[in-house]
Amino acid sequence: MAIRVAVAGAAGKMGLATCEAVEAAAGLELIARVDPALGVDLADVLGEVDVVVDFTRPDVALGNIQACIAAGVHAVVGTTGFDLAEVKPANGAKVLIAPNFAIGAVLLMQFSQQAAKYMPKVEIIELHHDQKLDAPSGTAARTARMITEAGGPAEVPIHSVRLPGIIANQEVIFGEVGQTLTIRHDTTDRRSFMPGVVLAVRKVASMDQDLVVGLEHILD
Repeated sequence: MAIRVAVAGAAGKMGLATCEAVEAAAGLELIARVDPALGVDLADVLGEVDVVVDFTRPDVALGNIQACIAAGVHAVVGTTGFDLAEVKPANGAKVLIAPNFAIGAVLLMQFSQQAAKYMPKVEIIELHHDQKLDAPSGTAARTARMITEAGGPAEVPIHSVRLPGIIANQEVIFGEVGQTLTIRHDTTDRRSFMPGVVLAVRKVASMDQDLVVGLEHILD
């Protein structure tokens, strides 16, 4: 039986790419494209779907997640910039929040965490398109937390750039006496996120925990 999916924020660039990916993926069925611009409200489709994928805005995403939880519907969330402490899964609903669905970005975070054990002096530069509302990005914030957990500084400096012509880029620069190490990931096409999104939709219902933050936790 196919996993029935609704995409919230379906009229946006990430939403459009997600709809295409869901339609093309075996075992997934796109039930609804949810977006005010399309005249479709999330509340009207929750009874028809198994998973909601959210690529909306920080001021909208938390309400969408809470509506999914109330309805017992799983949520896969790529939106960042809201208070994670307000996400409290119940009713059998599970929530996966991933600041970045690109496999390369996940590897960047893991490599940075490893490097921080040996080179704890580090700063992050993240660059995104000028329509991105939150700064620093969720990817940069999570990278900083992972570096801190590995023994890096308690506060990792993050520099945010918002300019047209950029999709998503991040550099993590480590410095030591006589040397530097730079780990960089560049997103040149939003399709890079789609394998991770599809994987999340397929795995969210079988997660061991009700709330998971980070795509790395479901990678084989």
